[in-house]
Amino acid sequence: MSDGGRELARLIEVGPDSLVLHVYVQPRSGRDAIAGRHDGALKVRVRAAPVDGAANDAVRDLLAAEIGIPKRCVDLVAGATSRKKRFRIEGIGAAELEARLVELLDGIPGQRLG
Repeated sequence: MSDGGRELARLIEVGPDSLVLHVYVQPRSGRDAIAGRHDGALKVRVRAAPVDGAANDAVRDLLAAEIGIPKRCVDLVAGATSRKKRFRIEGIGAAELEARLVELLDGIPGQRLG
């Protein structure tokens, strides 16, 4: 497995019925964006504050938009009050999700996987 493949394996848990994406969130950022990788997770910046679930909702919306799936296909499963979160991703296969993450990360300086 290439180094890029190992990096993706740390970001995504592939289960029998679902995919879980590890996400590190930076709330109260200047913009909503995928920012790269951080500590074995996809780093996401959102403008929303971590109050009443607003940042979690913003992350869900951003992930859905960037991956290209409906919002209902992204569900927070762990880390509601932590910067480290896990989101279940449905409506897309593991290979498709990996390819989309490679595209997203390759567009960020210093984050290229391939």
